[in-house]
Amino acid sequence: MTDFDFDLQSIQEARDLASRSFDAQRLFLKASQVEVDQICSAMANAAFDAAEDLGWLASEETGFGVPEHKKLKNILCSKLLWEAIKDIPTVGVINHDKRNRIYEIAWPIGVIAALIPSTNPTSTSIYKTLISVKARNSIIIAPHPAASKCTQETVRILADAGEKAGMPKGLVSCMTRVSLAGTQELMKHKHTALILATGGADMVRAAHSVGKPAYGVGPGNVPVYVDRSADLKRAAKYIVASKAFDYSVICATEQAVIADRPIAGQLEELMKAEGAYFVDEAQAKAIATLLFTPGPLINPKTVGKSPQQLAQMCGITVPSSARILVAKLLSVGKNEPLSAEKLTTVLGWYEVDGWEAGCEKCIELIHYGGRGHSLVIHATDDNIIMRFGLEKPVFRIVVNTFGTLGTTGLTTGITPSMTLGPGGEGGAITGDNITVRHLFNVKRLAYEITPPPEAAFSPGLMKRQQHTAHSSVGTDVSDDEQINDIVRRVLAELGKTG
Repeated sequence: MTDFDFDLQSIQEARDLASRSFDAQRLFLKASQVEVDQICSAMANAAFDAAEDLGWLASEETGFGVPEHKKLKNILCSKLLWEAIKDIPTVGVINHDKRNRIYEIAWPIGVIAALIPSTNPTSTSIYKTLISVKARNSIIIAPHPAASKCTQETVRILADAGEKAGMPKGLVSCMTRVSLAGTQELMKHKHTALILATGGADMVRAAHSVGKPAYGVGPGNVPVYVDRSADLKRAAKYIVASKAFDYSVICATEQAVIADRPIAGQLEELMKAEGAYFVDEAQAKAIATLLFTPGPLINPKTVGKSPQQLAQMCGITVPSSARILVAKLLSVGKNEPLSAEKLTTVLGWYEVDGWEAGCEKCIELIHYGGRGHSLVIHATDDNIIMRFGLEKPVFRIVVNTFGTLGTTGLTTGITPSMTLGPGGEGGAITGDNITVRHLFNVKRLAYEITPPPEAAFSPGLMKRQQHTAHSSVGTDVSDDEQINDIVRRVLAELGKTG
């Protein structure tokens, strides 16, 4: 089979799935809140039960990350996500403002096209399916070609569980003939109402360019500032563990430490004790050459790899105990490739004098590739923490926790999510963690509470014409009198001179 033939089959599959999804969603409009929640609960439980197997499938197929960590993400996006959203009303009247006599009524968006990344394929599929169906939408999953098998298996588990609980067949589906042409057809299809795009910058740009509403994410060049007031032992343990988590494939992982100079040396030693290996200048250059192509664009072969795998790929030696690699950097920008987002176990390191300088360095890094995304701060000084919260151009500032797990809602009260909006700063429509509330619209049934003013009943046009006529007459009389006065004065002057 030629690539052209396969593309045609992929396009046809996208069209067929969209048509079936549209029909299933129209049927699902009749579902009650109880029925919707029973279906979602069944899918969440099935995904939770399969969390470990799906974690292994994803790691084996993609070669990215750590299976045990992928299991945790699957749990976050099944059991923990469902606990967070299960009580949100999504059917019928969801709110009644008695004072203003307004009823708010939930209305689904329709067919959701969900683009899935290779870095977090199973967890993102679970998460997007649950929030879509909870809002009474249908969803079609478009896998990444490098993660199609584990994504398809995830969707099969979800669809089987949902249909056994009463979900219409075709409400949850997945493309099996995965191609760029097929995914583009899905996004552009007349029945597609909204696109949920999670993945690389090119994918997200494509989703925003097809003329459909889209929720997307941007890159997350996440700085972590460690203040002199921080609990340094905790900060060191958390930073290393977060950067090592699933070999750093979550976009909200820490990308560079900004260490307050008085505590920088102590923090470095504590991080070394946790498994951070600080590379020398030559090793850092070799890693940068491996990680980035000219541009710089990330080398996909380096994504989600252990320090030892990266060392072997670039011809350097690192200890078997190394959990992450740390490179000391002096600048931010194209001349320093390691100052960009690195979806692998490599962390930048900067030292600054005081929190004000820390603020500036964080903003510099954010502007170089993480606008609107996230920031981590380790400190106990509430004034400094609040200044970071108020002044940084990002929409998730997590305090004294993992960047990876805090921003996605596992260790904080932030809504569990695998799609982290970067807001207007990052070229997106929202800075929220995308959840079920973003996937339904609200109709408003409103009664009169204030009688119309009398002027609203006036015919208006006739009175305006009469007013204009009167004004014109008055103006004419006034002008005539002025002209006559002028004529009389001029004649009188002429008589004197004559």
